Amino acid sequence: MGVHVRTNRERWNEISDDYQRFNAPRIRGQAFTGAIAWGLWELPESELNILGDVAGLDVLEMGCGGSQWSTALARRGANPVGIDLSERQLLHSRRLQRETGLTFPLVQGSAESVPFADRSFHIVFADHGAFSFADPRRAIPESARILRPGGLLAFSHISPLYEITVEPGGDRAGRRLVRDYFGLRMFTDADGLVSANLPYGEWIGLFRSCGLTVEDLIETRPKADPNLTGRQRSDNSWARRWPSECIWRLRKTSG
Repeated sequence: MGVHVRTNRERWNEISDDYQRFNAPRIRGQAFTGAIAWGLWELPESELNILGDVAGLDVLEMGCGGSQWSTALARRGANPVGIDLSERQLLHSRRLQRETGLTFPLVQGSAESVPFADRSFHIVFADHGAFSFADPRRAIPESARILRPGGLLAFSHISPLYEITVEPGGDRAGRRLVRDYFGLRMFTDADGLVSANLPYGEWIGLFRSCGLTVEDLIETRPKADPNLTGRQRSDNSWARRWPSECIWRLRKTSG
């Protein structure tokens, strides 16, 4: 287990309760309604159609956290499995299962070495989950390995452009390039978590080497919201000018 894996496991165990409490107004409802939405700006799956019809499909949420997404997909007829590095996050997942009565397998593990057989899933996905913190050069090959031919890999992620405007140790984007673009891979955030990213060209090369074809790269843009104030208003303004988040949609080559 790499140092960044141990660090992220320990840190997520420390911040899990606060994270779930703070984000509950934004993510908890989807577990009860099935109305899922992507990223910080909550862009509806019904508009983006990233996953499509999941009924009857075997789906792995990579970095499931409190399993709000997996629970919503279970309501849509999927057969979800949740995996997360943090046992504290999985405690929240089990609590949600008791509340909703919707149960599915939960596994503790790293996205860099998942305990599943080859070709186990139709879909592997994450909404700012494990792919934001695991080494891409380990997590993407693992995801490709466990996908069935023709299967879908989809995940949201911080934009590489956003990353290179954040001061080292900072927690918000600026309007100058302050970090080396070609040096993106693993770096420590202000909250102590170790994040992951790559330049766009390296992402695409990695996907191709794993037999994954890029179907789409959606650089999400939030709607203007005059009701926002303070930090949220500033972040919204930034993300309307430049991409702060993106969603990769990839297909495993058949055969």
